[in-house]
Amino acid sequence: MSFKNKGGGVEGTSRSVISQKWTLFLCIASFCAGMFFTTRLWTVPETKGGITRTTAVEAERLSLVSEGCNTRLLQQKGVKLVSKDVFGEVSKTHHALQTLDKTISNLEMELAAAKATQESILSGAPISHDIEKGDSPKKRKYFMVVGINTAFSSRKRRDSVRATWMLQGEKRKKLEEEKGIIMRFVIGHGATLGGILDRAIEAEDSKHGDFLRLDHVEGYLELSAKTKTYFATAVKLWDAEYYVKVDDDVHVNIGTLAETLARHRKKPRVYIGCMKSGPVLAQKGVRYHEPEYWKFGETGNKYFRHATGQIYAISKDLASYISVNQHVLHKYTNEDVSLGSWLIGLDVQHIDDRRLCCGTPPDCEWKAQAGNICVASFDWTCSGICRSVDRLKEVHRRCGEGEKALWKAAI
Repeated sequence: MSFKNKGGGVEGTSRSVISQKWTLFLCIASFCAGMFFTTRLWTVPETKGGITRTTAVEAERLSLVSEGCNTRLLQQKGVKLVSKDVFGEVSKTHHALQTLDKTISNLEMELAAAKATQESILSGAPISHDIEKGDSPKKRKYFMVVGINTAFSSRKRRDSVRATWMLQGEKRKKLEEEKGIIMRFVIGHGATLGGILDRAIEAEDSKHGDFLRLDHVEGYLELSAKTKTYFATAVKLWDAEYYVKVDDDVHVNIGTLAETLARHRKKPRVYIGCMKSGPVLAQKGVRYHEPEYWKFGETGNKYFRHATGQIYAISKDLASYISVNQHVLHKYTNEDVSLGSWLIGLDVQHIDDRRLCCGTPPDCEWKAQAGNICVASFDWTCSGICRSVDRLKEVHRRCGEGEKALWKAAI
């Protein structure tokens, strides 16, 4: 019995030893298998030169983890990352829309000009004296056309303008070629076509060559119609960026005017002048009486904003719009109100520049001495320079920019 008991004890010990060996073996095998599969499945970040390369997003995520895995912070950071991408896309889309809008605007301008030319040909409208001479202004682009509104009785005013701020002869031609600036006195014809008034203008034009003749019957109460015809005619003759209308009793610094307009050349549909909103005068017999006053509401109301009539400028697309739609545009008694009404319902940028309505000396002289040269000067009390024939030279001497400034103007 004792032998059996001893034998049983040895057998139990052997089994225990074998069990421990197998356990150790299985542990080592499991460890090796784990290392093998871990190496196969775990992707180690690519390194170059011993430095681990991570993307910007991964770096942001790592920084978030290092900040303590704050859930709210993670959400805020996530929103910021998404916002940057969204704003970037929005900015690109906005830029694309602006480019598209500019392209459409240019196409509309070209279409309007083409329609205006076609209508002119079909209607058999009179051709400007510039075309009759054989010139072809359409061959090139110009910067601005300055139309100086004048009348049959204003010969002395025209001569005073020629002697001051309007270049003559070869200098005027050089200005057109080098600066792209056209200047013409604008006038229609008399009630009797080919009469003495027309012949006087023809003789004057043959001497100076500085007129733009319109298919329009002259008359003070017809200024709105004349303005409309001027823009329509100028657009057909010259492909310019801007079209300017100025009265013949106003002093103008052409170089300063050009630089002023050049600042806005990237803006579509521009209307520049001294903007005002005067009262609608219902009383008959007073100056600037408005026969259609009832259209503007109750008595005592004011007009909508519009540029004062002494001088203003519009961009090509607006001039083309007037040309194409001239037969349906309503004419009010006051031409500056009429122009404002034609543009009030359009997507137009009204630019109020007070340098276009400086006073005569000492006002414009003080501003010139301060380095702020005026574009135009006149007396409000006279709606132009009072006694302009006698005073224009003095105004030019004290407020003029000088001929050198004109040639150096940055356009």
